[in-house]
Order: sequence, then structure tokens, then C-alpha cells
Amino acid sequence: MNKNAIIFDLDGTMWDTTTAILPVWNEVLQKYSGETSKQISKSEMDSYMGKTLEQIARLSLPKLDIKRSLEILGECCKAECKSLEQNGAVIYPELIDTLKKLKEKYTLLIVSNCQDGYIQAFLNHYNLCEVFDDIEFAGRTGKTKGENIKLIMERNNIDKAVYVGDTQSDFDAAKFADTEFIFAEYGFGNAECYKYSIKEFSDLPSVTDNIF
Repeated sequence: MNKNAIIFDLDGTMWDTTTAILPVWNEVLQKYSGETSKQISKSEMDSYMGKTLEQIARLSLPKLDIKRSLEILGECCKAECKSLEQNGAVIYPELIDTLKKLKEKYTLLIVSNCQDGYIQAFLNHYNLCEVFDDIEFAGRTGKTKGENIKLIMERNNIDKAVYVGDTQSDFDAAKFADTEFIFAEYGFGNAECYKYSIKEFSDLPSVTDNIF
């Protein structure tokens, strides 16, 4: 029997943390006011979703040496993970019930460009550790999202998968990994040339059933 998987992006696909983590990041940045006056706006934080920490560092603190930028943003990430695990963020409507329904038929995986602790904060706060079979992220492997999709599929002996995401880079990653792609229209970004899409998270079961 073929082993089929749904692989999820996190930000803009399953939750929106921008409002929750914005004050956390700015509080950390304030500690380094002698080095930078940077305070991040909501629109900026939205634009960072889905990017790697190095990409965010170059965008948010371009005047600092990249090593120092990564040190400061690394502290931001540690603080945000602690806050998210304790307090959660905004999950999309019917997310938990839909995931449990999908779990009855498919292997569920997460691949994100985040740092260590971020996916775990999501899983721990919402008690979803038993729903997902495996996770992978750029902060652990140093690989691109497409490479991590391939990696997690190989590790879990997946025959066919679909990647669910909300940006063009998610589409490109799915194409690189030779998986199908479902565009989450409600997320942060845009995509072109996709075949499948969902307007709400709860649309997933009917769309994935058509794919598999």
C-alpha cells in the first residue's frame, strides 16, 4: 500500500503569529538600542514570514555585521518560542478538527524555514504532537525548503505527497521536491501556476482526497 503524506508549511498556512511575536521581538531589540534603533512594524513582520533567519537578519538589520545580526535575532527567536509555547497565537478556523480528520488517512508532516523550537512551540501549545508524524526545518538542517521536503519524505518512506503553503516560494519548493502543491489563499503571500487551492483550512480534506 502506498504511503501518502500531507506536508504543511506553518506560518500563513496553519497559524498567524505576527501580532503575538511583534512586541516580543521589539522588546529584545530595545535591549540593543546602542547598536540599532530598529523597531519592527506589523507589515514588516508579515513580510518576514516564511523566510530564513539569515534572510530576515539581512532585511531587518542591514547595517550590522551578519554574525551580530544573527546573534540578536537568535535571541528574538528564543523569546518568541517561549512566548508562543505559553500563549499560542492565531490558528486558522477549524484547524485542529481538520488535522485530526486528515490524520485518519494520511501521514502528516511539517516543513518550515523556521529556527529550532518554533514548530515545537506550535505542537506543544495546541497538543498536536501526536497528530504530526515528523517535522523538519531550516534551522536544524541548513537546507532549503525543497531539500527539506525531500529529506522528510525519504526519512518517512513517503510514496506520494502534497505540500500545503501560502507563497510562491512554497510552490517552488514543492516543485523542486516533485510533490503536488495546494495554495492556501488565506495566507500571507501569492503564488502562480498552482493547480489546487483552498479558501479555508477546512477545505483540505476534499482537495487532498481528489489528489490522492
